[in-house]
Amino acid sequence: MLYAAYEVQRVTLDGARAVSRAALESLDLLPFPFADLDPVRRLRAAHQVFVDSAITHERPPFGIDKVGVETPGGVRAVAVHEQVVGRTPFCTLLRFAKDLPEGAPPQPRVLVVAPLSGHFATLLTDTVRTLLPDHDVYVTDWHNARDVGPEHGPFGLDEVVDHVIEFLQVLGPRSHVMAVCQPCVPVLAAVALLAEDRNVAQPASLTLVAGPVDVAVSPTPVNTLARSAPPEWFRHTVVTSVPPPHAGAGRLVYPGFLQLAGFVAMNPKRHLDAHLGLFEALVAGDEPGARVTRDFYDEYFAVSDLPAEVYLDTITQIFQGNLLARGEYMWRGRPVRPERITRTGLLTVEGERDDICGPGQTMAAHELCPHIPPYRRRHHLQAGVGHFGVFSGRRWEGQVYPVVRSFIAANS
Repeated sequence: MLYAAYEVQRVTLDGARAVSRAALESLDLLPFPFADLDPVRRLRAAHQVFVDSAITHERPPFGIDKVGVETPGGVRAVAVHEQVVGRTPFCTLLRFAKDLPEGAPPQPRVLVVAPLSGHFATLLTDTVRTLLPDHDVYVTDWHNARDVGPEHGPFGLDEVVDHVIEFLQVLGPRSHVMAVCQPCVPVLAAVALLAEDRNVAQPASLTLVAGPVDVAVSPTPVNTLARSAPPEWFRHTVVTSVPPPHAGAGRLVYPGFLQLAGFVAMNPKRHLDAHLGLFEALVAGDEPGARVTRDFYDEYFAVSDLPAEVYLDTITQIFQGNLLARGEYMWRGRPVRPERITRTGLLTVEGERDDICGPGQTMAAHELCPHIPPYRRRHHLQAGVGHFGVFSGRRWEGQVYPVVRSFIAANS
């Protein structure tokens, strides 16, 4: 019923937005000087903000078609092509292949494991774009669960670990893996399992970015909310079945629109101020300023449903049980032992102002991996940034990424 009620509301709002689009078209036909009157500009801006606030359920494009690469003759723009190198019902392994100049040395292969947190992997577009000049980049492009038929079975944290192991085997020996936010725990588990098995696919380096490795450290409102009720409450309150006519009709999911609502509720003033700023930029005709905000919310309002199993596993095993930090994490009945990791370098990255994954929660991975040599481990706390700032934006590009790049190079 929850999802069906949302669909009714969405259809109603889509009708209202259609009216606003028609109004925008009419306002655009007004001749000068009427079109430039302040009330008209404000009316146009209000309609535009309302149209842009629509929640969508389709993955936006990464939109990376070229990137500058350092060559002996200087920086050269090369074409980028998205290649599908692996696919399951729940995920596509996407490679951003580059047309490198002939004779260029091979670049380190990096698997970027995107979060399963209500958004698409395109949330990491800035991350990928920044990595691309120096690395051969692969991304886990998770599918929207509402588009995956129930016949494909459940998808929980065990299956996430399966996917990471399988994809690292696709990349081959001496690759690197970078997990952003939610998948830090299953990625660390996958690397531990590969290390224990002495699998040649164990990566040369592991970078964990703002992930809940030990939620007992610096608890945040997200941690508090996840501990506020027993698992049954989450199962019966926020898990719902996908309605027809979607391909995943009947599959149990945690809807992306609920996750989005939760994120917005954590910082309502920030989002309100952003939209007021967008309104004023549109009124003032500040297209570049308005475009920055509109591009962010185009991605932020593109939501993806989570399989119920991965959501409930995350609640019970990570946020409530804190099993990995307590040495009790299991994969398909097998104990996960991070202390078995010896050959993989470990870099942890946190944001000083992160209100989703508090400082210290990711750094805790170093205590769990005591047998990694000191010269193959590093922690970076980025001053002045919140959760998204550690993998997107100016400080990610100018201050965090140089640390990531040098660490991968040192472990290649």
